[in-house]
Amino acid sequence: MGTRTVIDADGLILGRMASILAKRLLTGETIELVNAQNVVISGSRNKLIDEWKEFIKVGGFGKGPIHHRRPHEIVRRTVRGMLPYRIPKGEAAYKRLHVHIGVPDEFEKAEKEKMPECHSSNLNHRFVTVGELAESIGWNKMGVE
Repeated sequence: MGTRTVIDADGLILGRMASILAKRLLTGETIELVNAQNVVISGSRNKLIDEWKEFIKVGGFGKGPIHHRRPHEIVRRTVRGMLPYRIPKGEAAYKRLHVHIGVPDEFEKAEKEKMPECHSSNLNHRFVTVGELAESIGWNKMGVE
């Protein structure tokens, strides 16, 4: 069995972080990702929100693809897109990924790993957090935090 790692996702760029996590999950590591609502997506805030609102319209009445509105599900689904989740190796890797909004009590005192290679401080332009994006497409954060 692989190791269990707690990673603080505060300020990490979604795509870069997801590709690194996918590689680590495939090696057998179990990852607990905290602060998923603070992951960032680069680009213009209004443009991203408009694109996601259009994207979320697809499907309905239990038909078609499911599009998540909660930040931790958006992050988890992005990592899944970088895994070969339809084969047993990828499916097992995906099950080892646990994404949380905020920091659960059990990980409060745990040492959290930082990923400076994919931090948003490396960006020279605008970005929006997954939490802001989720709120604008219909996530109600009542009872969270």
